[in-house]
Amino acid sequence: MTDESQSGQPAQPGPTSPGPPRPDLLLLPGLAAIALYLLVLAGVIILGAVTRHYPALFLLLAVAFVTAGAGLIFLLRWAWALALSAVFLLAGYNLWLFSRLHQIPTLVQGLLNLVFFLYMIRTEVRSKLR
Repeated sequence: MTDESQSGQPAQPGPTSPGPPRPDLLLLPGLAAIALYLLVLAGVIILGAVTRHYPALFLLLAVAFVTAGAGLIFLLRWAWALALSAVFLLAGYNLWLFSRLHQIPTLVQGLLNLVFFLYMIRTEVRSKLR
């Protein structure tokens, strides 16, 4: 018996998606947002170091944020670990700052970093990394 359906037409191998295959990063828009956040944060640190609002040693943080953000774009596991530690430490720092200074922007940034951390530890996110 041939591989034909009851209508007499050859059977299709399965549903095919029209167009080119989508990269995995498009399936994880949160990682793209976190990468963009880290790149913007690195830019703010660089600008602050150039204008002497931050010590020049903070440029090491900017390099780490740029590295983590660029690595997240390529879905690399080491970049995920670096970004995960960065957002966790930033969340702790900003929430500690809020407990000391009682400024709303530090609370907002701390909670935003906490949301990023909770998103990044999901198994769906970890399973897509290389």
